[in-house]
Amino acid sequence: MKKNLVIAIDGYSSCGKSTLAKALAKKLGFIYVDSGAMYRAVTLYFLRNNIDVSDDSAVADALQHIELNFHSRDYESHITLNGEEVSDEIRLMPVSQNVSEVSAHKIVRHEMVKQQQRMGKSKSIVMDGRDIGTTVFPNSPLKFFMTADPKIRAERRFKELESKGNNQTTLEEVFENLAHRDYADTTRKESPLVRADDAIILDNTNLTQDEQLAFAIGRVEPLLDR
Repeated sequence: MKKNLVIAIDGYSSCGKSTLAKALAKKLGFIYVDSGAMYRAVTLYFLRNNIDVSDDSAVADALQHIELNFHSRDYESHITLNGEEVSDEIRLMPVSQNVSEVSAHKIVRHEMVKQQQRMGKSKSIVMDGRDIGTTVFPNSPLKFFMTADPKIRAERRFKELESKGNNQTTLEEVFENLAHRDYADTTRKESPLVRADDAIILDNTNLTQDEQLAFAIGRVEPLLDR
């Protein structure tokens, strides 16, 4: 197998990128890196500390006071923000409503990309996000671009929030949030969400989790024999 193989998974919000990435990492014995959690943790810090995203100097200064770390339990990725476990809080609507604006910031993206690239230098990883195959690891030998019907995505996200005890958000609000994030992600100036030319499209609108994993494994296996 090629040393330090990086599998890049990009796509729209709530398409199941992290579900597939975690399953792939577990199956292959790779490290799973949730790049989206990094941007969400930065967003949480900005919200807590009233950082004005339009103020470049304030953003640059705030990033100097942010320390992010991952730890894994049963291939579930957990993230700490300055030593505090925030894996659940970063998934709530206040962060979801602001993460696109924060992640579009040039200074923020440059700092996160540097951290993500360091992670891929010494380990075989599966990383999911918005620009993994285009900006972070453009030379990755295997890239997936995930998509699904917007209504299905909203329903999945709504059920996820309900399962975590968040009953204050409506399905309509989730759908509108995803539509806003899609627009922001695909139109931002810095590393917009686009499919890499060599990325394999995976539309999982009508696929079960087992079916999408089988689809991905079928594309990974040829690389493992090299």
